[in-house]
Amino acid sequence: MRQSRYWKLGVTVFLTAAAILLFYDILFGQRDAVVLIFRLFAALKPIAYGAMIAYLLAPIVNFFDRLISPARMASARGDGRFRDAGVRAVSVVLTWIVITAFAYLLLSFLLPQVYKSILRLIDNMETYYNTINTWVAGLLEQNPSLETWVRDQLNAYYEDLSSLITDQVLPQAQQLMSAVGGGVVTALGFLKNLLVGTIVSIYLLASKERCAAHCRKLVCGLFRPSQSTWIFRAVGTADRIFSGFVRGKLLDSLIIGIICFVFSSIFDFPYAPLVSVIVGATNIIPFFGPFLGAIPSLFLISLDSPIKALYFLIFILALQQVDGNIIGPKILGDRTGLSSLWVIIAILVGGSFFGVPGMFFAVPVLACFNTFVDFCINCRLKKRGMPVSVSAYQGETPKPEEKTSKDSGKL
Repeated sequence: MRQSRYWKLGVTVFLTAAAILLFYDILFGQRDAVVLIFRLFAALKPIAYGAMIAYLLAPIVNFFDRLISPARMASARGDGRFRDAGVRAVSVVLTWIVITAFAYLLLSFLLPQVYKSILRLIDNMETYYNTINTWVAGLLEQNPSLETWVRDQLNAYYEDLSSLITDQVLPQAQQLMSAVGGGVVTALGFLKNLLVGTIVSIYLLASKERCAAHCRKLVCGLFRPSQSTWIFRAVGTADRIFSGFVRGKLLDSLIIGIICFVFSSIFDFPYAPLVSVIVGATNIIPFFGPFLGAIPSLFLISLDSPIKALYFLIFILALQQVDGNIIGPKILGDRTGLSSLWVIIAILVGGSFFGVPGMFFAVPVLACFNTFVDFCINCRLKKRGMPVSVSAYQGETPKPEEKTSKDSGKL
């Protein structure tokens, strides 16, 4: 007991000293620890990519496991072998064959169409410029007061515009050209990390049961049994929220993109492939995604045909209603348990700190936090003998249940 107490004291002192040194280095030092942490994260990027890919593909592997030979997988688990190596190898291979074939068919059909749409947009750029210029000129001619105001504003800010172009736009353009060269290197680095991550994902998919068992063993070794139980329950709840939301939202966005492409082709909307990619990609972002994708798509179509832009607007509104009331609930269900207000708050806060990835992951993160807070509140209410249902708190606040004499004697 004394040795265990000294060991805990030593670990506490070491962690406290390390925290103090890290805090001092971040505030007053050269931030060597921060640089080291970022280098460590950069080195672990392929592992993170592999873990993410494996997490997304795990349901497909499980499906093939059950399809090929569920009896052999159950027998292997009963013998303590975690999984049947032959069945798992076939499942992983089939999973990657399906994913590769689907990606090839999608990209081989979609990329040429998107490329043609971009070329068409570039070829018509001068026509669109003349159209917008004519529209603006006509608007100014019909509103002399507006024309006078615009001319006065241009004259007033001419010098400022000149200095802006000389001092800021041209240097920014030079930096942009440099960034393009650096962007090629970044893209090559991303492809390298993605390739290594794919290899890591194959290993994780092949041994995911063993990895999970090692994690459970580690938790049980570090924490007491009661604490381990709560940790496993928390991890299971977080996995249910994240897996349901992330996988479901990706599938939902893919379906919306395909539907948009099919109907855009039927109605002969301009730039149908490009518009479908924009609508499907932005649909990943909850709540604001449909609007973010519809605005640039509507602008592109209106440059070619205003009447078709009106038809496209009606179609997008109908599509979003179908997605919000039929497709989305069927795929996602009530995975997050958040109201629309909290979803908006999560997206705004996540987007302000982490951009587009923050807008996407903020919702499941807030859902996990909300589940944890709700659980803690319910536990405290149960201890006080008060109801946990929200509807019970309408009107007057309910009073705690009175303890009986028998219960008082036990306490």
